[in-house]
Amino acid sequence: MKGYGMISVGNPGWLEKDRPEAGPLDAVLRPLALAPCSSDTHAMHGGSGDKKNTILGHEAIGEVVEVGSLVTKFKPGDVVVVPCCTPDWEQLGVQNPRSNAHDSHLMGSFKFLSQKDGTMAEFFHVNNADANLVLLPDGVSMEAALMTVDMMSTGFHGVELADIEFGDTVVVIGIGPVGLMAVAGAKLKGAGRIIAVGTRPNCVKIAREYGATDIVSYKDGDIVEQIVKMTGGGADKVIIAGGNQDTFTGAIAMTRECGIISNVNFFDVSETLSFPAYLWGLGMSNKDIRGGFCPGGARRITRMLEMIKNGRIDPEKLITHRFEGFEAVEEAFLLMDEKPKDLIKPVVIINW
Repeated sequence: MKGYGMISVGNPGWLEKDRPEAGPLDAVLRPLALAPCSSDTHAMHGGSGDKKNTILGHEAIGEVVEVGSLVTKFKPGDVVVVPCCTPDWEQLGVQNPRSNAHDSHLMGSFKFLSQKDGTMAEFFHVNNADANLVLLPDGVSMEAALMTVDMMSTGFHGVELADIEFGDTVVVIGIGPVGLMAVAGAKLKGAGRIIAVGTRPNCVKIAREYGATDIVSYKDGDIVEQIVKMTGGGADKVIIAGGNQDTFTGAIAMTRECGIISNVNFFDVSETLSFPAYLWGLGMSNKDIRGGFCPGGARRITRMLEMIKNGRIDPEKLITHRFEGFEAVEEAFLLMDEKPKDLIKPVVIINW
């Protein structure tokens, strides 16, 4: 079969691979809708190590073409939503009440990209199909459902980690697609004031539509100073959805005592996260620092889809570029890598 990914670090292209086979609990799908992610481009540039001949992609709506002998909920022809995180439900790690993302090891549930070929292929494999796949519900478009599998799930996990309460002042740093979903999730959780940090005009526009009450830009001065001043001492909760080690330090500085810093941003392996002790009240400020990978599985995505189906959120607003046909995966991927100013999220619709 044919797939798109990385021939080697820094060298993306088309690959020929063996078609995957379904084990007793698994399924093989062909993609109907795909969305390249910055995690894919990060991997292509070496952010996940020295990978070779690896098909990328972890955001997909698919059609079931084969199921294992023990699969009971799905059959060939079903159109399903595929979480980016597909736990191995037999591992002890999924019993951790904080997250099932670490089934056998750190981020072990993130099978695509890290442990096997991804979704940007003519066929792809999903483990534990009954527990990880969800039928595409009536009344939810493929494009909207596609936004749940990573962008919405990850952005909402930032909100979950922040433990937002009614009336909280919340800062979201980075308003790409994940950050925009964090803005929307913060509003749904009852935040009183939502300060979005970003500069791209289209992202700012969507942030306001999702519930941001204020926009802060580095072009207007130091972000920490702006936020501390406008909040009278700092925010209750800060969600990091983009940035670098300096962003991490700034997030701690702009959080008031007894607040929470929530991180869903991937830092680079070359970075060192450190901060002056006084920003943490010399250890006495009761500021919590939390970070984690989004949970996976059918239950989580079902709940995301219910929010779309019942009009609580419209994640299609994230989509700025649409492509058609499997061959267009390359163009969409390269666009995601280039990140032009008008880009939020590209999708590829495939009609076989």
